[in-house]
Amino acid sequence: MTIGAPGSFAARHAILAGGYGGRPDPVDPEQVLAMPIVLHIPKTDRPARSALLEAAASATVALCLDERVGVDESGEPGPWRAAYLAWTGSRIRKVSRRARGAQWLAAQDVDGVTVDVDGAQARALVPGPVGALDPRIRKLQIGGTDLEHDDPGPVPAGVPVLWLNASLEMTVGKAAAQVGHASMLLAGAMSADAVAEWARAGYRCAVRDADPARWAQLGRRVTSGKAITVRDAGFTEVAPGSMTVIAHP
Repeated sequence: MTIGAPGSFAARHAILAGGYGGRPDPVDPEQVLAMPIVLHIPKTDRPARSALLEAAASATVALCLDERVGVDESGEPGPWRAAYLAWTGSRIRKVSRRARGAQWLAAQDVDGVTVDVDGAQARALVPGPVGALDPRIRKLQIGGTDLEHDDPGPVPAGVPVLWLNASLEMTVGKAAAQVGHASMLLAGAMSADAVAEWARAGYRCAVRDADPARWAQLGRRVTSGKAITVRDAGFTEVAPGSMTVIAHP
């Protein structure tokens, strides 16, 4: 991933580091802002679940730090900046949808960032009002297809790990949104220099399921400030306040 000029990258990182979500929801539900995440799940030859979630996490943070959400050296705002800042100033929401074949190809023409991890592909799209969603994305199904849990093996050296709370039994769509949240929070907690190095590695990360024993161990790291946790608002699938992901640098 390219990062552009160091100063502009640091400014984009500062948005994540500063936190977000202070503005209340609009009265009209059609005006609620969300980031769509499109998961490529073909009818046959389906991707590994863990690789697909890694692609979703990397695509999310890549869009958040893309040059098009920032300001260039002349002070000109990028084409995605206004939509992105409106979203980061609101309650952060993501909605995952699945696509295959022509649907997936059409999604590539909608503004966003696609990441491929070992053949598993996900595309994070520029956030916007749910009522104004591009027709090519609106027709994609949100649920109905899940993927079997896999055993991806040891975590590669030097990459952050996003640990999923296995006890919650989240669908792949819900889990994709949660690891997307985690990658944003993790980037915000890291220094701009560290995130720039992560960008040069394509924001590669590992997603793994944490059994109860591992989850308890990770919880102690969160308490000591050595890991980042995602707490869900409880709109879908899990109870409000549930810890869904713990991100470990």
